[in-house]
Amino acid sequence: MPENNKRDRETKSLSPEIAEARDLQFEEYEEGAGHRAPSFMTNETDETNQAETNIASSLALFGMDADIRTFSPLALAFLGDAVYSLIIRTSVIAKGNRQAEKLHNETTRLVRAQKQAAIGKAIYDLLTTEEKRVYRRGRNSHPMHHAKGSSLEEYLQATALETLCGYLYLQGRTDRLMELLRTGLQMTQRRNGDPLL
Repeated sequence: MPENNKRDRETKSLSPEIAEARDLQFEEYEEGAGHRAPSFMTNETDETNQAETNIASSLALFGMDADIRTFSPLALAFLGDAVYSLIIRTSVIAKGNRQAEKLHNETTRLVRAQKQAAIGKAIYDLLTTEEKRVYRRGRNSHPMHHAKGSSLEEYLQATALETLCGYLYLQGRTDRLMELLRTGLQMTQRRNGDPLL
C-alpha cells in the first residue's frame, strides 16, 4: 500500500502523457502482462503494433515520443552494441564462475568487430525481409571512424549486426534476437569452443 502512495506522489510531478504511460506500464506489470514474450504464431502486424506500443510507452517515461523506424542506424547500433555486449557477457558468465580476467578475455574475443561481422554474415540468409532492411541500413551507414583492429568492411558488418540488435531490442523481440545470436555463434564457433547462448 505505501508503494502505491509513493507512485501516486511521483505521478503528480510528471506530465499527463508520461504519467498515463507510466500507469499503464505498472498495471501491465502488476497483472503479469509485462513479462509475456511475444508469440511468433500470432499475426505479425498485431505483434509489431503491440511491441511498438509497449516501447512507445517505455520511451515516454524518458520524455521521448519517437517512432523506432525513424531512428538512425547509428543510434540503433549505439544501443545494439550495449545489448549485444550484455548478451555475450551473460552467456560467458553462464558457463561458470571464473576469474574476472578470464571472463574479460573471453568476452573481448566475442565482442570484437571481426566476430560480430562473422555472425552477421552467417545469419543474414535467416533474416526476414524487415530484418534484412534494418541490417542493410546499418551496413550502409557512414560512421565517422572504425575500430583500429578491423577493416572498414568488418566494422560496417559489425555495425549492421548492432543495428539489428538495437532494433529487435526496442521492438521487444528479444526471443528472436537470442535465436539469431545463438545460431550465429554456433555457425562461427571455433574448435576451442566459443560460449553458446
